[in-house]
Amino acid sequence: MRTDNFQAPDYYNLDELLTDEHKIVRDAARKWVKRQVSPIIEDAAQKAEFPKSIISGLAEIGAFGPYIPEEYGGAGLDQISYGLIMQEIERGDSGVRSTASVQSSLVMYPIFKYGTEEQRKKYLPKLASGEFIGCFGLTEPDHGSNPGGMTTNFKDKGDHYLLNGAKMWISNAPFADLAIVWAKDENNRIHGLIVERGMEGFSTPETHNKWSLRASATGELIFDNVKVPKENLLPNKSGLGAPLGCLDSARYGIAWGAIGAAMDCYDTALRYAKERIQFDKPIAATQLQQKKLAEMITEITKAQLIAWRLGVLRNENKATSAQISMAKRNNVEMAINIAREARQVLGGMGITGEYSIMRHMMNLESVITYEGTHDIHLLITGMDITGIPAFQ
Repeated sequence: MRTDNFQAPDYYNLDELLTDEHKIVRDAARKWVKRQVSPIIEDAAQKAEFPKSIISGLAEIGAFGPYIPEEYGGAGLDQISYGLIMQEIERGDSGVRSTASVQSSLVMYPIFKYGTEEQRKKYLPKLASGEFIGCFGLTEPDHGSNPGGMTTNFKDKGDHYLLNGAKMWISNAPFADLAIVWAKDENNRIHGLIVERGMEGFSTPETHNKWSLRASATGELIFDNVKVPKENLLPNKSGLGAPLGCLDSARYGIAWGAIGAAMDCYDTALRYAKERIQFDKPIAATQLQQKKLAEMITEITKAQLIAWRLGVLRNENKATSAQISMAKRNNVEMAINIAREARQVLGGMGITGEYSIMRHMMNLESVITYEGTHDIHLLITGMDITGIPAFQ
């Protein structure tokens, strides 16, 4: 098992911008990742298995719904704390962060924001404790960047709804206890439904042969005349804005999480460059390697500042969807570029499971696509600054 010697870079002393609570939360997550994730994650990725043994630990560090009020089982933390937890978890692995991010932003968030008090009390405490794991059904086989074109639908049958359709590329689906499913009613209006495992006609086949997020469970959601109780409808928001509100929260978490992956790649490359001797000196003494490392820490620092400022805006309820899109796009691109540069610093060793870099690089190829693709986020910024949509 790999020894985790990670030391977090903080070139601009950003810790001075954090409260004591922020640092306590972050450090607890960092220690847990070092102790519980790093020793097992390479083996899990090689086997393409999600390590379910870590679910209870994720709950203990507050990774499930950290900003959900304590009365519903959450930790009652602020948005910067949420971001820092996601940063530390993705420093361990993007797939593990995906599990926590989906649980928090795509399952607990809509139940808390759009659900009834009965739904909050029924589901949120069990989701916060990890007793229940949830998933989020929006993407369909033929509708990714255009979720409004979804064909999954439900009909009012008097005492229940009848749900039909399919979703794909769903994190946590193979073992999720419940799914937040977005579907159109008979008036073509999008609503959220809580679909529970065990409902007749509901199945979750697993997606295999992934080269990315191998330590995360991905699957489909199939609905074949599923009878959904009427009390499982999320009543407080409908239309495409409802799932997009959840995605804002998830994308915000990704903007922080990607920094963690980048920091791990940078720290690994820096350590290796100081230790690897060629031509009688460490490769860190060469200009080309210093250029790589200096550019890495510069980009990480810029991303840290973006994420922190966005967290302040989120705490003040001032952050816009377009600002969140910019942070998600910038920080994931930053991370994937650093992973590629860091891999080159390590040469051939960079492709092995002895180091984390290649795994991060493969994972980030998914992160740069999901929760809104790299190009779609660019167009969101373009529309925001010009007032003209250019999605077609």
